[in-house]
Order: sequence, then structure tokens, then C-alpha cells
Amino acid sequence: MCGVRGSTPVFGERFARVGGHTSCLAVSVGDELPSLVLDAGTGLQDLALEFGDVPFDGVILLTHLHWDHVQGIPFFPPADNDDARVVVAQPAQGDPVAVMARAMSPPHFPIGPMALRGSWTHIALEAGTHDFGKFSVLALDVEHKGGRTFGYRVTSDGASFAYVPDALDANDGAILELAAGVDVLLRGTPFVAAERERADLFGHGTVEHAVEIAKRARVGKLVLTHHSPFRTDDDVEAIAARVGATAAVEGLVIEI
Repeated sequence: MCGVRGSTPVFGERFARVGGHTSCLAVSVGDELPSLVLDAGTGLQDLALEFGDVPFDGVILLTHLHWDHVQGIPFFPPADNDDARVVVAQPAQGDPVAVMARAMSPPHFPIGPMALRGSWTHIALEAGTHDFGKFSVLALDVEHKGGRTFGYRVTSDGASFAYVPDALDANDGAILELAAGVDVLLRGTPFVAAERERADLFGHGTVEHAVEIAKRARVGKLVLTHHSPFRTDDDVEAIAARVGATAAVEGLVIEI
């Protein structure tokens, strides 16, 4: 877990234990360097420490194009490298480079996506099953707000996890299909049930619904992520303890 916050990064003593970077999850097989990255929020910057001078060779799989899921892309030196080989896959909604450039180009940013060094391939991904190296990925549409959004189920050598950081609670069918029997479900829960109105307004999920879905899907472990930037460490830990789930924190390693 490289970034576990939603919406905006946060910093300071009240957020030091959980961490303040936005969404980013790095996946490895065995002792290999990560070759699959889910979402590219500001947490992607910290992943660079794992690589040192080694260029990135793998896939960055985006759930959607909101800023807290893409802002780390130009700040990841292993990918901005002459010898890097990067595939960026995003939900299909037009030319993928043009869509990315709407957020990453002047006047919003100094350069466009294709100004980064190395070999970059941008893919407009449709729902369905896709193979990325050692990983089989099921992508399904989930209702969020402000652009097409996917949830993912990732399988490799019999191990599996589901990653649904941004989705309304009213996505039971898709989330159940993605999470059915997985070892780990990583679910975005920036809100609790008492904040349902605001959760619906912004297209997000609640903690209580995540617990219900995890039980129905018979997942091995529920990890709550995409924490609200307004939740302190104490808030995040208290919520996770109350429902008996694991709170995602930066640096958390989950072995499947």
C-alpha cells in the first residue's frame, strides 16, 4: 500500500501513522519488483524507493481519471526513464492519451503525457478479462461519478484480490462478482453510514456496506482504504476496530 487516502493528500502529526498519500497499490510476484500498479496517486512517488536506479517495466492500471488517482504519474522516476517500458490502462472513454492530457497538459501541468521518457503505451480498456504478464485482471464497470470507473479483480497463480476504491454502495452486483471468494477485498470507504447523503453525493462507499459485502462475498480479509482526508489516524483506526476490518496504512504489505 503506497497511498491510502482519497481526494487530496494530507500531512502532519495527526496523519503520520496511516499516511497521507493518495491511492496507489503495488503488486509483486514473489521477490520481484512490482510489475503491476493499481492507481497512480501521489503514493506512486514513494514506490520509486523500491526501484532505485532500475527502470519500471510493467502496467499501471487506473480505476478512473480523478486527480487523486493519477497525480503521481509524472513524479515516478523509474517510469520517466529512457529504458522504462510502461503500459497505462484506463477505462475506455475516448482516445486514452487525449483523455489523460485533459488533466496533464498546459495550462494545468507543464508537460503532456507523451513528454515522459521511455516507452509508454496507453490503452483504452473495456470491461472483461485481460492478461497483463503474470496477472489475470477482471475489469467491471462500477458507478462512481465524473467519468467511467472500474473495479478490478486480480488473480495470479491461484491467489486473488479485489480492488474497488471508488464506487457507490449501490454497486452490489459488480462488487460481489469482483470479490466473490477472493483472498483480500480492498474497498474504498471514506464515509460511514451516518454520512450516507454525502457519500451518495460524491459517489463513494461506506464502511458498514463494505463489511456486509465482504461477508456476502466470503472474502478472506477486508481492507478499508481511500480514507477521507478529514479522518485523523485515530479516526481511521477507531472505525476499522469498530467493524473488525483492517485499515490500510502506507507501507502495509499483504501477502497472499
